[in-house]
Amino acid sequence: MPAPTLSNEVFWEKADDHLIRYSGSGDFVRRVITKASGCTLYDSDGKPIIDWTSGQMSAMLGHAHPEIIATVNDAMSTLDHLFSGFVTRPVVDAAAMLSSMLPESLSKVMFLNTGAESNEAALRLAKLYTGKNEVVSFSASWHGMTQGAAAATFSAGRKGYGPTAPGQLVLPTPNAFRSPFRKPDGSHDWEAELGFGWGLIDCQSTGSLACCLIEPILSSGGVLELPEGYLAALKRHCEKRGMLLILDEAQTGVGRTGDMFAFERDGVVPDILTLSKTLGAGLPVAAVVTSSEIERVTHERGYLFYTTHVSDPLCASVALKVLEIVQRDQLHLRARTIGKRVKDGLLSLQTKYKCIGEVRGRGLLLGVEIVSQDSAGTAHHLGAAISDRCMELGLSMNIVRLADMGGVFRIAPPLIITEQEVDRALELMDEAFATTKGTTW
Repeated sequence: MPAPTLSNEVFWEKADDHLIRYSGSGDFVRRVITKASGCTLYDSDGKPIIDWTSGQMSAMLGHAHPEIIATVNDAMSTLDHLFSGFVTRPVVDAAAMLSSMLPESLSKVMFLNTGAESNEAALRLAKLYTGKNEVVSFSASWHGMTQGAAAATFSAGRKGYGPTAPGQLVLPTPNAFRSPFRKPDGSHDWEAELGFGWGLIDCQSTGSLACCLIEPILSSGGVLELPEGYLAALKRHCEKRGMLLILDEAQTGVGRTGDMFAFERDGVVPDILTLSKTLGAGLPVAAVVTSSEIERVTHERGYLFYTTHVSDPLCASVALKVLEIVQRDQLHLRARTIGKRVKDGLLSLQTKYKCIGEVRGRGLLLGVEIVSQDSAGTAHHLGAAISDRCMELGLSMNIVRLADMGGVFRIAPPLIITEQEVDRALELMDEAFATTKGTTW
């Protein structure tokens, strides 16, 4: 018997009665989404809303992709979930394909479900392999909400939960727009900033530096792209101290930035790579990839990360299909061309509205930082007002609110978005900025 249709008012009364809120001080978006297809969401009134963020930065093939639907249906009717000790063809095939798309040293794969889970697995690998326990990450990092991943997350969620795992050390985030480290010509002096950061880490470390866990573009940190040359310098610092470099490509991996993996731009190969969001195209699929040496040594030392859904064939089938589609359709190259169209449009808006402090990012992972005449607090409110206005007009945008930033819109539409949909989304942004008080002065 179908469930009764609820009015929006009754729906939200029921939701407020029974759901735990999980967004910090935020609340649920007060729109009831009933359907999603391609790059469009539909609410309970049938109003279309362009999805400018691929759901939670994940649905990069759009919603209800026919090949993903067929893959899930087939897996559900043949192989969905098994005892974790079994290994199936979808798992081996997906691992082999993923390895074939990566540098030769990254050949060993484990499939999991979430980004936090993959980072937990990576941290345990690094600690067991090095025999050390200290973890370095950025001051604006976000690596997940489970214990180890949350301990390496400095952008939010640290207060009120008691001590984190010991040995968490922080590097200053290289933010070219706001960093106090400047060369005489006013440009960002990231080399001095990086050296300063490692100097502090060396002072604080007890001599047990295991790994550095970072994103090549800090998404939740405000879409902050590492300067060219930074990742190579960071890897040298890690090697000097006998540390492993873990790259968290939850949001940058599998084509979104214009390369298949964001680290390719810099020619720097991590010791461990973690993938999630984009790998499942909206479904809960994640992976950890490392070298045969690290896998061998940690296995000999009894590496344990035995979970309920490790190596699930359904999840691996989805990952395999996503990789096949991205490679077949060359969607990473499409992210470059469509991304340029989006970025050019955002830069055009910046010339009209003074509240746009900076447009940054690459491919189809872009950020728009909101500023104001007054303080970051005022800019926070302005960003929220613009976001709400966008939703009213039919555009779903996500805004990151961090200390010392007014708020940053993360723009990461599906890689299949059309030029017409891009142009329409930019028109809606323009209208939202034009009809929100305080966007220019």
